[in-house]
Amino acid sequence: MALTGVAGLAACGGGSHGGVGVGGAGGVGTAGGKPVVIDRRVKVSASPEVSLQVRDWQPPGSSTGPVFVLLAGLGGNARYFDSLAPALAARSRVIAISRRGYGLSDKPLPVKTATQYYEVDTLVADLKAVLDALGVRRAVLGGHSIAGNELTRFAGLHPERTQGLVYLDTTFDYTVEADSAGETVPDNRLLHEPRPTPDDGRSLQAATAFFRRNSKNWWPALEANLRDAIDIRTDASVRLNTPDEVETAMDTAAHSFSPDYKAVHAPSLVVTALPADNRDMFPWLELPLDAKTQKDAADYLRIFRRVAITNSNQLVSALDTPNRLTLDNASHGDFIMEREAEVLRAIQFMTWA
Repeated sequence: MALTGVAGLAACGGGSHGGVGVGGAGGVGTAGGKPVVIDRRVKVSASPEVSLQVRDWQPPGSSTGPVFVLLAGLGGNARYFDSLAPALAARSRVIAISRRGYGLSDKPLPVKTATQYYEVDTLVADLKAVLDALGVRRAVLGGHSIAGNELTRFAGLHPERTQGLVYLDTTFDYTVEADSAGETVPDNRLLHEPRPTPDDGRSLQAATAFFRRNSKNWWPALEANLRDAIDIRTDASVRLNTPDEVETAMDTAAHSFSPDYKAVHAPSLVVTALPADNRDMFPWLELPLDAKTQKDAADYLRIFRRVAITNSNQLVSALDTPNRLTLDNASHGDFIMEREAEVLRAIQFMTWA
């Protein structure tokens, strides 16, 4: 199958479940009073040699806000923030990073263990290396989905470098099974996120159509995310450029890490996306639905919302923060685009230490 690892990419960049030419260093520049982005490669490791894809947004004038550093969720890359980053860059420098294994960043294969090179502490070391290389002393870190692990760990290890944290629909603890309050989650195959067929990888257009079908909305940032996540082969067919071993390593490592929130002392903002209908949760469902699927979808959605609210409350409590934004009728995959104005306002409302 040409397109593999689709679940991870869809979860971050194109789907609705939590569960899409790089130059040199360059200099600060502006164009017509608009933010300018500089594409960089930053070396973060010598053994194995790993360089990361970094997009460095420069504000049009003097920066009046903190430096923001943005990390995508599982399967996503720096291009996922192609809309939010320039919006934030009206006032601040904004750095979006493709973690190792994704986008145009290097992808070393695990050798000694199933998660080698992709443990949370390794990802945090990469993050620090990028900040060091770019001369960033302190930053507000924003992370989507599994990136919450990196935010929490970095803030605990490097409090002097952490000006603030923005948790973008992250999970409180990926090692803990969600509590469905005794209810059985419906197991209806129509509610399972579709897997790609060989035809879905026959061309860039076919792949784009596949991810579009699995998305609540299709935004330019999602298309850019997808383009940096695939290789186009000589016969014009495409495949995701993250090897299956890397996808597994990242997913396993993320779900084996239990965060220590007691070590976090930076101002924090918790943003939660709550799905409210089938379009938020199951965009691939074709109408009309049979009665069983309609009931199963409603039950699944009701249970998911309760779990998501509990999870959000746990995160807010653990961080001891009064700062939260709950977005109803929103999809995990694209809420920072669909509800960008609200997310941006909440971030800019914060008083960062």
